[in-house]
Amino acid sequence: MKAACCVLVVSLLMVPLLRTVSQRLFSMAAESYAPGSLSAAFITCPNETVAKEIARAVVEKHLAACVNIMPQITSIYEWKGKIEEDSEVLLMIKTRSSRIPALAEYVRSVHPYEVAEVIALPIQQGNAPYLQWVQETVPSE
Repeated sequence: MKAACCVLVVSLLMVPLLRTVSQRLFSMAAESYAPGSLSAAFITCPNETVAKEIARAVVEKHLAACVNIMPQITSIYEWKGKIEEDSEVLLMIKTRSSRIPALAEYVRSVHPYEVAEVIALPIQQGNAPYLQWVQETVPSE
């Protein structure tokens, strides 16, 4: 019984210490991220088949660490002087900012649209371990 009490007391004393250590490690990892060095790119596709083909290819080619496929978005836009409304699929791609030109070039080469949408926004902050994983997964040029 005495040993169990000692283990319980030591365990309870360790929780704040472990919390402090994990917070410091997290903040150290966050400090090593350069804001804007990663980007979230967005690409619209005409259907899920095209979206999955492009998503898989950019991950296999190490142009992206991860691609989220968001089905059934509605896009309203002007094209050749006419207002259009289409159902599309949106890709959200996490990659290095330095790889956006190569990503855009690849997408233009395989995308069925005459003018493929490829836009990117810099990632200013996020979960440090996730950002580190993206950096490790996508080689810098």
